[in-house]
Amino acid sequence: MKLLRDIGLVFALFSSPAWAQTADALKVAQSARQQVGITVQYDPAYVRLAYPGGDVPVERGVCSDVVVRALRAINIDLQRLVHEDMRSTFSAYPQLWRLRGTDRSIDHRRVPNLERFFQRKGKSVAISAKGSDYLAGDIVSWRLDNGLAHVGVVSTGRSGDGLRPLVVHNIGLGARDDDVLFAWRQVGHFRWSTTDAGR
Repeated sequence: MKLLRDIGLVFALFSSPAWAQTADALKVAQSARQQVGITVQYDPAYVRLAYPGGDVPVERGVCSDVVVRALRAINIDLQRLVHEDMRSTFSAYPQLWRLRGTDRSIDHRRVPNLERFFQRKGKSVAISAKGSDYLAGDIVSWRLDNGLAHVGVVSTGRSGDGLRPLVVHNIGLGARDDDVLFAWRQVGHFRWSTTDAGR
């Protein structure tokens, strides 16, 4: 009887939306880690992109490109989704670049826009001082010591002491898997799954 109950619990776990989210999250984390050694340059130059699914050359990019590429592993195209949301509610987004309308080549590559988009779509998770509260595939954004916005994807790797997950990010030397979760002031913690309503 106990064996049947245990089998039932395992079946419920693996068939639940929570398990689907975890599977998606691992895909996102793995996709981020696969960028290490491939994206080897930091290049913030404006590039006119194809739409949808546009990208700069894979060997280059900025921190937000790590996130954009990682989420495409679960068929989330931030270029299209951010553009559509900004087009319908442009005034809800940060007005930091003196633009009068959307630009589908760059809007999704700007960290403040990603933060606002994730907030608007209900993807925010509590910011915490505990490494265990961050799951592989989560997205974290910070303000660097100089005030600049930065973003990365929580990795499957762990810090040397095992207390913190590593984060894949690009801060100037290409995509790297680093122990930077608490290196700067966090301003955003987000989690996305293909099982979420309103995907």
